[in-house]
Parts: sequence; C-alpha cells; structure tokens
Amino acid sequence: MAQQKKQWGAIVVMIALFSMIAFVTNLCTPMATIIKNQPGGVSNVLAQIGNYGNFIAYLLMGIPSGMLIAKYGYKKTALIGLIVGIIGIGIQWISGQMDAAANLGLVFGVYLVGAFISGLCMCILNCVVNPMLNLLGGGGNKGNQLIQIGGVFNSSAAVACYILMGALIADMTKAKIADATPALMIALAIFVIAFIVIMFTKIEEPEQAPVRVDLIKGAMSHRHFALGALAIFLYMGIEVGVPNTVQQSLNADGNIPPATVGMIVAVYWFMMLIGRFVGASIGDKVSSRTMITTVSSATILLVLFGIFAPADVTVNFPGVDWGALTIIWQEIPLGIFAFLLVGLCTSVMWGSIFNMAVEGLGKYTAIASGIFMTMVFGCAVMMFIEAAVADMFGFTASFWVVIFCAAYILFYALVGSKVTKREE
Repeated sequence: MAQQKKQWGAIVVMIALFSMIAFVTNLCTPMATIIKNQPGGVSNVLAQIGNYGNFIAYLLMGIPSGMLIAKYGYKKTALIGLIVGIIGIGIQWISGQMDAAANLGLVFGVYLVGAFISGLCMCILNCVVNPMLNLLGGGGNKGNQLIQIGGVFNSSAAVACYILMGALIADMTKAKIADATPALMIALAIFVIAFIVIMFTKIEEPEQAPVRVDLIKGAMSHRHFALGALAIFLYMGIEVGVPNTVQQSLNADGNIPPATVGMIVAVYWFMMLIGRFVGASIGDKVSSRTMITTVSSATILLVLFGIFAPADVTVNFPGVDWGALTIIWQEIPLGIFAFLLVGLCTSVMWGSIFNMAVEGLGKYTAIASGIFMTMVFGCAVMMFIEAAVADMFGFTASFWVVIFCAAYILFYALVGSKVTKREE
C-alpha cells in the first residue's frame, strides 16, 4: 500500500509538470501577434522569434537532459529545470520593461534570450515527464493511457493560458510585451510553487543505465525509434503550426476583430483537451498504432478540405470571451473551421508516438528520451518553413506543409513503428 501511495504521488507530480510545460510554451503564440504589431511591423517569419527561441533550445538540451536524469535522477533534474525556467521567465519580463520605441531590436534580442532559456527548462521537464509517466503506467497501452491523462491536464493549462491572455489583453494588435507581465508573473509563481512541492515529494527513481553519447548509436539502431524521432520533429509543425497560422491569417484578413480571433483560435486547444480526455478514456483498450492511423488520416482529410473549401462560404463558429467567460458566435470561412478541427486529431499524437518509439528500448530509454526531446526543435524549423511559405504564397498554401507532416506520421503508424528488435 505504501508503495502504491508513492507511485500515485509521483504520477500527480509528473502530471503537474506536464501542465506547466503547456502554460509557458503557449505564451509564445499570443506573444507572436503582439510582436508582429510592434511599431514598424515585422514579417510572419520574424514574429515567431519566441517560438524559435523556445524550440531551438530542445536541439541543444535534449541529450544533456537525458544525461542529467541518468546522473541525478528524475526529481533533481526536475528541480534543475525549474530553476532554469525561473531565470528564463525573469529575462522575458525584463524585455517588457525596456523601451521598444527607442531600440526595438534590443527588446527582441532580450526576449529571444528569455524564450530560449525557458525552452531549455521545457526540454528538461519534458525529458522527465514523458518517460516517467510511461514507466509508472507500465508501458504499452497502460503507459500510453497515463501519458494521455497527462495530456488532458496539459491541454487544460494551454486553455488557461489563453483565458489569462484574453482577460489581460483585449486587443493584442495594440499591446506591448509589457502588457503580458501578469501572465509572466503567474508563470514565475507556478515555477516557484512547483519547485517547493517537488522538493518535498518523494519520488521512487527507476533504475537507469549511465547515459553516454556513444549510446546514441545504440538507440538509433532501433529503426522504429529513429523513425519515431522524425515523426515528432514533423508533428510539431502540425500541433503548433495549425493554430498559429490560423490566428495570423485571420488577423491579416482584417474582417474579424483581433480580440475575437484570439477567442476563436483558443477553441483549437479546447478541442485538444476534449481529444485527450477521450484518448485517456480509451487508451488502455485502443493501441497507439490505431490511434495514430486514425487521427493522421483525419488530419490529412480536414486540411485538404480546408485548403479547397470556397472562401466565400462561412459557418458560425463558437469562441470564448475568456475575460467574461461567455460564448460568442462568429462567422468564419468554412476552411478555417476545418483547420480548427485538427485540434481533435493532434490531441493524442504526442503521447502515442512517444509510446511506440520507446517500446522495447530497455537500457537505451534514457538516452532515447533525450534524443526525442532534441527533435522537438522541429517546431522552430517547421514554423519557419510555414511562415516563409505564407510570406511567399499566402497562408492557405502553407497548409501543404501540414499535409506533408501528417502523411509521414501516417506512414510511421502503418509501417515505421513496427518493432524489429528489443533490448533487455
């Protein structure tokens, strides 16, 4: 019984960390709108500097995170990550206190540094959370189910982020970075509270083999893992790319008030919450392969429909006035409606891909987790590609990048995820 209590205590802590990751990461999208509308204006590519900084950090911190876990364990590694996060949030706050009119480039530079350091924190915490939830669930369908439950809380925190930003800033097109200070302070407080709670929580550490760089070759020799790492790289272009591109395109169109646009796009993350809740409910009965096959196929169909849907055909779509906590209805193009439904599909992709990718890795699990997190920097790459395509050919054309990503994930589910060898 004591052992079971210890296990559930660890599960609660990991789920709490999962929530924090979403809250801080999702600040980047509304901040992109704020940055794009600073004096003088910037391109779609430059507006994404927060996402670039946040996700490029994964490229540098993925492998070191696995090494930290092997040397210090999951608990101490989580505490190290939280300290790094506190520093990153503090630097982002400093950027908001600077005079953007006098030196906009310097403000952007300081904000980018803060976003990068926060990204280091997110990478470290992700390396702790995902394998721990999978291990605590016992791997397989049960491990996937526990990751999906963590995803429910992750999406809840993402929605909470939009509620907060909507309540703080009615019109992000007229906002300054400093206007996001309350959100940054709340994130800072969450980090501090989490640090204290984790410090006094006893977590039973699973045994891990020492992590060495030369073990990377061993992990990558597992075909299903190598292909899974690429799947996560491309997945980031769907999860973050779709709502970000929808928000930027609706704001650029100008037919819908910017405040309303934010309320509409936030529903994408609410759909992810619904999808993850369903995924958690059926995760012990439905395999990860079946989940990914279904949702990747649906993503391709929805995005194709969105691309070719007549621009003059509109539908009433619900949004949420997060400040007043009331439902609003707004006419949006039919294609945008289809894009927003993708949130239901991306909801279970992360956990299911991770679950399939680490299956049978044995002693390589820790280094594999580090490699997996490294590939999250794909978000920065895919966001750059999507923004560049949008600048050259328009926002609708950029969704072909999303179709390519979803097609690969479908291939991974059907072919690439099959385990060809297992470690003890």
